[in-house]
Amino acid sequence: MGLFNKKKTTELFNPVRGNVVPLSSVHDEVFASEAMGTGFGVFPSSGEIYSPTKATVTAIFPTKHAISLVTKNGMEILIHIGIDTVELNGEGFDILVQTDDKVDKDTLLAKVNIDYLEKQHKKTDVMVIFTNLKDKKLNLDLGENQAQNKIGTVE
Repeated sequence: MGLFNKKKTTELFNPVRGNVVPLSSVHDEVFASEAMGTGFGVFPSSGEIYSPTKATVTAIFPTKHAISLVTKNGMEILIHIGIDTVELNGEGFDILVQTDDKVDKDTLLAKVNIDYLEKQHKKTDVMVIFTNLKDKKLNLDLGENQAQNKIGTVE
């Protein structure tokens, strides 16, 4: 009957308006090398950061530059905002969710002052890292896109 062979597909949505790029294109060698996991980057043209999929918030870094999520099927996602932004100690970041909040593509996770980051000489790349994909496949549509638009799947 195929009950147990059903592939679980997770839809992915653009977390921020901007140019969706391969992870290898971001301005951070550790993320670009996929040492933290596979994923994608966005060169943002807005500071409004949304959830890339339906999930639960599992952690918010004290410096507000990163948020961890987990999906119902156990996929772990790290949203990392900017390069070396940990050094800003939360300045320029307004987190709008809390740990254990249920989120989806319509949930505004954070507002980031992109101009402030740039004035502090920080790259504004937003990285979406899947830290435990293993045998799953990431399918993405790259290029300019609005926030909350479907940009791919994880199968």
